[in-house]
Amino acid sequence: MFTPSDKCPRRDACVQNGKGLIHMKDLTDKEGLYNHGRLFAHVTVDPGCSIGDHPHDHETEFYYIIKGEGVFNDNGKEIVVRPGDICATGYGEVHGLENRGTEPVELIALIVGE
Repeated sequence: MFTPSDKCPRRDACVQNGKGLIHMKDLTDKEGLYNHGRLFAHVTVDPGCSIGDHPHDHETEFYYIIKGEGVFNDNGKEIVVRPGDICATGYGEVHGLENRGTEPVELIALIVGE
């Protein structure tokens, strides 16, 4: 399967009751993940915005940080994340990400099922 970048849907959304709008570029859909996941996206979190804290049951979400510096909530513990860092949350754990800096944070988000 091949999908040109300009054919990937883009959307802006308030994610999990976070602050502001998050910019998302869907890199594929459930069919493209062969029904093993529900999200594969390039995400941009502008300064002052956040992905609200939320749990993952029966699935795992990964963030791969591409650009910028954010504050990752790892089950109640705040961790500063930078390019190259990988965050994973699943099995009832809670996570979120806030951009408290002055530059956008870009990441790849992938949600896979059990």
